Amino acid sequence: MKIVFMGTPEAAVPTLLRLLADGHEVVAVYTQPDRPSGRGNKITMSPVKLAALANDLPVFQPVKIRSQETLDTMRSHQADAAVVVAYGRILPPAVLEIFPKGAINVHFSLLPKYRGAAPVNWAIVNGEKETGVTTMLMDEGLDTGAILLTSRTEIGEEETAVELMSRLSQDGAELLSETLGTFDHITPRSQDNDAATYAPLLKKEFGNIDWSESANAISGKVQGFQPFPTTFTAFRGKKLTIWSAKAVGPQDGSIPESAPIGTIAFVGKDSFDVVCGGGTVLRIFEVQMEGRKRVSSRDLINSAKPAAGEMLGELAS
Repeated sequence: MKIVFMGTPEAAVPTLLRLLADGHEVVAVYTQPDRPSGRGNKITMSPVKLAALANDLPVFQPVKIRSQETLDTMRSHQADAAVVVAYGRILPPAVLEIFPKGAINVHFSLLPKYRGAAPVNWAIVNGEKETGVTTMLMDEGLDTGAILLTSRTEIGEEETAVELMSRLSQDGAELLSETLGTFDHITPRSQDNDAATYAPLLKKEFGNIDWSESANAISGKVQGFQPFPTTFTAFRGKKLTIWSAKAVGPQDGSIPESAPIGTIAFVGKDSFDVVCGGGTVLRIFEVQMEGRKRVSSRDLINSAKPAAGEMLGELAS
């Protein structure tokens, strides 16, 4: 099949490589324009662009996907279908109509659950036990197209969004391969819009810990808000990012009933406990002080010597 591939992040690369391995003719790769990234704001190519160039594929990076020039270029490829994986833009009908077999999207959730930009993150934050990948025929809505195939997987109890995304990107490549291989025999099925849930774009402020929430809720954010926006709090007036933590039962007699939320209640050798809402406790294993490297809690305990009774709080905007 002649394919136009559209994608941007690392999670899209396995599907592109699988298309090539399966013998499809990838006639063009569309990805977001190069952008400043990192501390030095160095202009950086997307992972998909790097993979495309490594495989001698033509790359297109239109600033305006709706422009007549872009539409004319897309038509010139004479592709059978588009395959879209986290491209980063909603495609207008004028683009979708170009491809005789349609635009096939690989979405990292079990649609209609978690439509939107961050399905993997929100599935973990919301405590889901299961998620998966869906292939669908795109329409002009936000992840509302007819479902082709789905693949399910359990979410590990301590799995982060980065780890889950890595797994799902491989599952997505497999599912897309199966979808194209059986495409003419699949009957697309409409989504149940009444069952739809949403996974909105992540914002930095989402990571500011509210210690009045339960330890389970905060732990879900620690795992789900990686690599962005992460979860963070104020410790001695500076930003403290929490990279690894879990809800636990308090040490026997170690937490007074009167301890306010956000209080460091117990400091061990390798971790420390913080009082959360509802009398729950979060045990913290890995942290990062503002301007420093990620370290184990043991390293923080040995260097900064946090003490029982100290308070953590929301970081000022």
